[in-house]
Amino acid sequence: MKMNQLLITGAVLVCTTFPVLAQPGGGGDQDTSMSFFITSQGPGDGANLGGLAGADAHCATLAESVGVNGKTWRAYLSTTGPDGVYARDRIGSGPWYNSEGELAGRGVMDIHYSNANLNKQVSLTESGGTVNGVGDSPNMHDVLTGSNPDGTSSGLTCNNWTSNTDQSSATVGHFDRVGGGAMAESWNAAHVSRGCSQEQLQASGGNGLYYCFATGE
Repeated sequence: MKMNQLLITGAVLVCTTFPVLAQPGGGGDQDTSMSFFITSQGPGDGANLGGLAGADAHCATLAESVGVNGKTWRAYLSTTGPDGVYARDRIGSGPWYNSEGELAGRGVMDIHYSNANLNKQVSLTESGGTVNGVGDSPNMHDVLTGSNPDGTSSGLTCNNWTSNTDQSSATVGHFDRVGGGAMAESWNAAHVSRGCSQEQLQASGGNGLYYCFATGE
């Protein structure tokens, strides 16, 4: 009995502390500042955006105008030809958040094959405004993309975003996910524009607007 008491009193209790592992998707330190928006206005020359470089620069200018600095912005636009690129390959890997810190998309696969978060309530402008959609006047829900539903190039890009004439056209999406067209509910590939001029973009329910994503670089 005494030996047992000695063994008990002589025992050493060892406490081991294990590190707490971050849970996938926990996002405790996730940057939820704006990394996605629809341009509140286009350059004003129809689908002539100055090519991809001009479109990207316009995204950056609009973001900086509301105090979002230090991010690399890319327009969600595809091009065609020997040096053509896909919109899906330009925008980084996500996740992306709107100006209110709401999740717009977790990643490239999410926005192209789930895209449940991309709608009128989430797809805000850089200043947090809502673009006019179906039921508003004037309706401006057509968003330039030049893309297929999967984010690859549709081949209809208004001469790779350098044309403001009506001899060519562009694929547009519906940011509000409603309206007319072959795929009216598609945010990036609802139908083809009537032309590339500002007048024709407006006549078919647009205003030369497009999506901007921060790449995370």
